[in-house]
Amino acid sequence: MTTTNYVNAAIYNHNQQKFIFNQHMIVDENTGKIIEAGNGRTTRQVCDDVVDLNGRFVMPGIMNAHTHITDMPTYWWHNGEEKRHPDSREVCTMFAIRNMQDALSHGITYMRNVGAEFDIDVEIKKMQEKGWIKGPKIMTSGRAFSITGGHDSESTYEVDGIDEVRKGVRQALKNGVDNIKMMVTGGVLKNGETPDDIQFTLEEARTAVSEAHHKGKTAAAHAQGNAGIKEAVAAGFDTIEHAFDIDDEAITMMKEHGTIIVPTMNAMFAIYKYGRGVVPDWAREKVILNIKKHFMSIAKAAKAGIPIAMGTDAGTPFNGFQNESAYEMQLYVEKAAMTPAQAIDAATINCAKAMHIDQEYGQIAAGNYADFLVMNENPIDDISVVGHDKDVYQNGKRVHAQEVVNELKATQKIKKISAAI
Repeated sequence: MTTTNYVNAAIYNHNQQKFIFNQHMIVDENTGKIIEAGNGRTTRQVCDDVVDLNGRFVMPGIMNAHTHITDMPTYWWHNGEEKRHPDSREVCTMFAIRNMQDALSHGITYMRNVGAEFDIDVEIKKMQEKGWIKGPKIMTSGRAFSITGGHDSESTYEVDGIDEVRKGVRQALKNGVDNIKMMVTGGVLKNGETPDDIQFTLEEARTAVSEAHHKGKTAAAHAQGNAGIKEAVAAGFDTIEHAFDIDDEAITMMKEHGTIIVPTMNAMFAIYKYGRGVVPDWAREKVILNIKKHFMSIAKAAKAGIPIAMGTDAGTPFNGFQNESAYEMQLYVEKAAMTPAQAIDAATINCAKAMHIDQEYGQIAAGNYADFLVMNENPIDDISVVGHDKDVYQNGKRVHAQEVVNELKATQKIKKISAAI
């Protein structure tokens, strides 16, 4: 066993909702796991190496529960049609590898992919496990499921009726996915539908969840409008993605079912900030109609105690795999009235719980993998510092130390636009 003792650290404790000073953490370099974490004194007499963190702030690695690694975050439109999805396996694979490298460099150590052309995320995971690809560890979904002609149907499996849903989900599980993603409602980035459109029946949705849970897998529902959210909760989905319109009845249902919300607030905000003249008017109009309602719904849910798991919808317009995750956390504080500690929990322990991996990920504790960030500033004082300079560790090894560009003018511009909503 080769061990490293990281000493003189301020380590985040999600139970106490704060960073605790004068802590240490011992990492087994062979397993990549933490074998001891606590106050400044260790029970172990000798470690192979000692690293003094000089009082810097340590939090678990960022976990992003809603990504699309095969998509192009900055893309173009032709004749009003979206071209976010590459046309070939080769191009999809290239973007997936690049997006994962960007994500890891910016502190994302684990992600859940919730829709990939050609089931490429499944193959990417296999290559990563062999050490061929660097990036966050990944939970896969393969292609999502939509009705024929439904939301994002250009890149999904199109299924109609209970029998097709059952057959399709069983095939996806046979292909090796970890999670089933279903488009229960319409959305913003497809013309001719709205977030309020319900696209799968309750029986179809329940069938998908039942098949996933039967094999011990999770299920995630794209559900934006109020009625669709309630249908998805009633169907038993583990997570509700987006959740634009939440009322008291939906909150009561979520508490009964133990549902977790993945808000993806930056997906809307990025289109609002940068989409004028690029994203078609019909898409921006839906954003403008729903964005304030979305922010208020997430604030309402968080206040009511519904668990929030951070997800960005990375791969949508102007919403990539770099500091967008840190900015998503910032939006939770600025637009959803969450505390910085709640935002950190959303991006760590809550994501781990949503993905059913919280026994080994999501907090700095003995038995967990040593995926963590080391920062110069305290995110509890200012959540935006998660996007500043930081060292990134995965399995106990430093995989990146990057100086993230965060110039004052750019920050002021974002805050000015943010304050206008």
